[in-house]
Amino acid sequence: MTVIKHKNQRVGIFIDTQNLYHSAKNLYKARVNFGQVVKDALAGRQLIRAVAYVITTESGEEKSFFEALGKVGIETKTKNLQIFSGGAKKADWDVGLAVDAIQLAPKLDTVVIVSGDGDFIPLLEYLRINEGCQVEVVAFGKSSSSKLIETADDFIDLDDNPRKYLMNFGREPGKNSSEQ
Repeated sequence: MTVIKHKNQRVGIFIDTQNLYHSAKNLYKARVNFGQVVKDALAGRQLIRAVAYVITTESGEEKSFFEALGKVGIETKTKNLQIFSGGAKKADWDVGLAVDAIQLAPKLDTVVIVSGDGDFIPLLEYLRINEGCQVEVVAFGKSSSSKLIETADDFIDLDDNPRKYLMNFGREPGKNSSEQ
């Protein structure tokens, strides 16, 4: 199937921030340039909403990250990190992201899921069959579910050009004093 992307398509972009953050960190020891990811996912089409689902910690050190997302036009939805009595931690936005995508689908022609998480396969299938949306996935292919990629109408593999989608990629740690 050929994917058609035209400037009048209404697009919603839903970003599983934790998935991309951990993929970039584990694969490349770098941070994601979310502005570039959204720009390429949008591909010149009409953006209706771009939402990043993020986790807040007790320290609040992610505040500048949230502000940076806002500056590039990405709305953030936050949830507190859950810490259980045994010390286990949980930070999961999958259901919230899925519900938002389903609720917004009637106003969209295309839904872009920025995640490699195979848990989103039923969401993609629902959006295509029940809502008539084109479904696209943007993620690091090396850490993405092959079935998710197969289910999507289009897949942008961030591994194809990591320099474009990562900040500080290829720099040795400690070379830049402003690096976190």
